[in-house]
This record gives sequence, C-alpha cells and structure tokens, in this order.
Amino acid sequence: MKLTRIRFCEEADQRLRQLKSRTGITPNLLCRMGFCLSLDDPMVPDPTQFPPDSQREIDRHTLTGQYDVLFLALLRERCVRDNLSIEGKAFEEQFRAHMNRGVLLLFQRVKSLPDVSKLVPAVPVVEC
Repeated sequence: MKLTRIRFCEEADQRLRQLKSRTGITPNLLCRMGFCLSLDDPMVPDPTQFPPDSQREIDRHTLTGQYDVLFLALLRERCVRDNLSIEGKAFEEQFRAHMNRGVLLLFQRVKSLPDVSKLVPAVPVVEC
C-alpha cells in the first residue's frame, strides 16, 4: 500500500478537535478507535463523502502505530466481505473513508472521557 499520509475531510478535522478537547485523547488514538467503529458498521463507506479538504494530514504510521499490519489486515478482511478490491487506489480510498467515517461515528458516541469506556462491551468475569 502506497498510502503514507491521510488527509481528512473538514468535518472529521473539526470533530477530532472537539473530541480532543472533550477527552484529552490525541487525534491518532481517536482515529484508531473510530476506525474500529467504522469497520463494525455494516454499511460500506463512500469515499466521495469524505473529500480531503481540510488541512489535517496525518502520517499513516502515526495513525496506526505498531499495529499497522493489524489495521491493514482488518481492512482487507472488511473489503473482501464487502466485495471491494484489496489492491491499489480502491483499498487506499477505503482506508481513508473508514478513518474519516470512524471519527464522525466516534463523535456521536463520545461526549466526555467516561464515554470511551462504553465503547468496549463488558466482558463477563469467569471464576476458576
């Protein structure tokens, strides 16, 4: 994948600023959470809904960190499930679309830092 920098749409850029001020969480971590929310959404994101029209551009490895391979594998799996190409520009567009859509989904769910914990379902405790 050639994509090294991701430019966000203006709306996602604004939402990242608001989320950072609400939670204190850095934009790259917010994007990671949002990306996972987007992958979980059954609708296929339309890359044309997220024009790269903001000044916010983040290095891909800053966004994904040491989990870059994992994020790409998750996206490949999602693209295969959606009957989309896992090669070239189409794959890169889906990566950017999921990042942008994810920020917007996250913004809807997180109003303050405690809301972040609600994103993770409770795991039942099993006693041995």
